[in-house]
Amino acid sequence: MPPRSSTASEGKDLPVIVVGAGPVGLTTALGLSHYGIPCIVLEDDARLSVDTKAGTLLTRALEVFRRYGAADEVMSRALRLDEIGDIERATNRSQRAVHTEVLRDDTRYPFVINLPQQDLEPALAEVLARSTNATLLMRHKLVSFEDKGDHVVVDVETPEGKKQIKGRYLLACDGGRSAVRHQLGVKIAGESLEIRYMLIDLKIDLDVRNPRDYPYLAYFSDPQEWMILVRHPHCWRFLFPLAADAIEPSAEELRDKVLRFIGEVEGVEIVGKVVYAVHLRVAEKWRVGNAFLMGDAAHLITPMWGLGVVTGALDASNLPWRLAWVLRGWAEPSLLDGYEVEQLPVASQGSLQMAEGARAYMQRTEGDGSEDKIRAMSGADWGLAYTRSLLGVRLDVDGSGDWSMVKTEASPPPLRAGDRLPDFPLHGPDGRPLRAHDLTADSFVALWFTDSRRRPPLPADDVPGLRHFVVSRWDAPHDSGLRPRSLLDVGELFRKRVGCPADTVVLVRPDDHVAAVLPMNGGMSAVRAYLGIIGRG
Repeated sequence: MPPRSSTASEGKDLPVIVVGAGPVGLTTALGLSHYGIPCIVLEDDARLSVDTKAGTLLTRALEVFRRYGAADEVMSRALRLDEIGDIERATNRSQRAVHTEVLRDDTRYPFVINLPQQDLEPALAEVLARSTNATLLMRHKLVSFEDKGDHVVVDVETPEGKKQIKGRYLLACDGGRSAVRHQLGVKIAGESLEIRYMLIDLKIDLDVRNPRDYPYLAYFSDPQEWMILVRHPHCWRFLFPLAADAIEPSAEELRDKVLRFIGEVEGVEIVGKVVYAVHLRVAEKWRVGNAFLMGDAAHLITPMWGLGVVTGALDASNLPWRLAWVLRGWAEPSLLDGYEVEQLPVASQGSLQMAEGARAYMQRTEGDGSEDKIRAMSGADWGLAYTRSLLGVRLDVDGSGDWSMVKTEASPPPLRAGDRLPDFPLHGPDGRPLRAHDLTADSFVALWFTDSRRRPPLPADDVPGLRHFVVSRWDAPHDSGLRPRSLLDVGELFRKRVGCPADTVVLVRPDDHVAAVLPMNGGMSAVRAYLGIIGRG
C-alpha cells in the first residue's frame, strides 16, 4: 500500500465534526462511532426536534441502524408493517399493495416502520450517548469555519460564549438552509414546487370503536385530492396536497377534511398540524476540501414514499466507512471522492425522480415519465417490494455511470457490482446461524463460492480490513484448515440467490454493497487489483 501523505497524517487524531443533530447527523455520528472514529456533534437548538416531521422509515434504513447498533432502540418505539397500501379513492379498492414478506430471505427486516421524527431522534441520541467516542453538544451553533488543509477550525457560539473547535473533517448535516453549504458557496439546483403539503396528527380510534381495515401505511390516489394515511404508534397521521393559491386551513378544518375522507367518527383529538413547502433540489457538489454535505444539506427531496430521510440514511451508510479507512491509514484520501460519485446521482436522478413520479402517480397526472417506472413495478411483487424498501439501490461503484434504484423483475436477478448484498441466512464455522451482513460490519469481505472439499487455497487475512470466507454446501472438514473461515450454504441457496456460477469470488464492502464479482481463477489478483484502485492494494 502506498504511504499516506504527511498532510493527511497531521490531523488524523482530531475528531470528525458533525453539524446538526437531526436523523442524518445522529446516524452519521453513530456510524463514525461504530468504526471507532471520535466525533463531535454540534446542534444549535437546546433540544432535539419536537416538530411534526417525517414518519416512515424503509427497510434499508433499518439495516443501516442495525450496523450502527441502533435498530433495536428505534424499533422498540416504532410500529412495524408488512403492507403498503395503494388505494383508489373513488372506488376505495386496493390497486397494488406492496407486501414486504417477499423480502424475508433478503433481509432480517421484511417490513417498514412508522415512527415520527420527534421519536426517532431521541432513540438515536440515546444510543449515541452510550458511545465512548462521540459527544453531542446542544446549544452549539456553527458561526463559521476555516479549512486548514489537514484539518478544519470551527467557530461556535455556546451558552458560555464563543469558542473554536478543531476537527479532521466537517460533515454538514445541518438541513436545507445549511450554513456550511452557504459558506462553501455551493449552489443548489432544482425547484420548489408551487404545491405544498399539509399534515395533521390525530388521536382517533379506528381500531375498536370505529374499526377501519386500512393498512398502517396507505396511499389514496385521486386526480382531485389524494391523501396519505400513516398509523403511528400513538396516533394517526393524514397528509394532503395544498394548492399554491389555497388558504392554509386551520387544524379544525383539516380535521374535518380527514373525516370527509374516512367517515364520521367520535372522540377525535388534534395532536399537531404542519404545512410545508415541497422541494426537489440537489447541491451541485457534495465535497469541498475537508467539508462534506449530507442529508438535506445535500438534497431537498419531498418525503413522498419515505424517500427524504432514507436518502439521507444512505449518505450516512456510505461516508463513515470511507472516513474510517482513510483515518486508519488503510486507504488514500482519494477514497473519499467516491461518496459524491455514488450518492449524488441516487439523490438527483433516483430519489428525486422517484418522488416526483410517485406524486404524479398519486394524483394521476403525467409527469416526466418517472411514474411509468412506478407503474411498471406493479407487475412484479418482488420488484415492487425491493424498490419501495430501497433494498434495490445499485451504486455506481466503479465510476462507469451504471447505477439504479428500480427493480422491475419478478424474481431476483444475478447480483452485479454496486448491488446490495442480500442479508441471507447462513451458518458460521461454529454451526451458529448468522446473516450475510454480519460479515461486513467492519470489513471488506471476499466470499469464495466453491467446493470446500477440494481444499481451495483461501488467501490469508493479511490485508487490513479484508477477510476471506469459503461459501459451500459442503461443510469444511476439520483437517482442511478452512473450518474457521467456512460458511455453510445449505442447498447452495445463497449462491443461487447471488446468481453466480461456482468458483466465483464476490467482494463486498463494509456498507453491504458488492464491489466486484470475479472468477475464482486468479481471483485474489483481481481482488488486490480492485483494492489497489481505491488505494488499498
